[in-house]
Amino acid sequence: MAVAGDLRVNERVVISAEELHETASRSGGPGGQHVNRRNTRVTIRWNVQETNALDATLRARAMRRLGERLTRRNHLVVHASRHRSRARNRELARERLAQLLREALAQRRTRVSTSPSRGSRQRALDAKRRRGSLKRGRGRRSLGDDA
Repeated sequence: MAVAGDLRVNERVVISAEELHETASRSGGPGGQHVNRRNTRVTIRWNVQETNALDATLRARAMRRLGERLTRRNHLVVHASRHRSRARNRELARERLAQLLREALAQRRTRVSTSPSRGSRQRALDAKRRRGSLKRGRGRRSLGDDA
């Protein structure tokens, strides 16, 4: 059962609020006095290796696919500073974290090898014959040919 503050990634994965470490800091860029004086940038850290939200299989998949985004201590760090409001940046950072995790946990479909159909093979051969006859027609004509 998800509690307020928990992050729902998909129907099977919910990260508890205790596992998410949020901090606020000063946001850069334009915005005048508000941005210069308020901590509106939100950073969320989540320890992928020690989470209870993922079973061993999903944890291994997440660690493998998020490898270059993880810190040395296996934390996934997401920042958001697009909005002037800390609350909106918090929502944005949480959604980014959920989206990254959804993409990392997605089961890749295995490719089913297929062979060309009889019709497609026949069309390819017909096209090849047409192309060959077109190229044969470009050759020099001998004087004996009056076609």
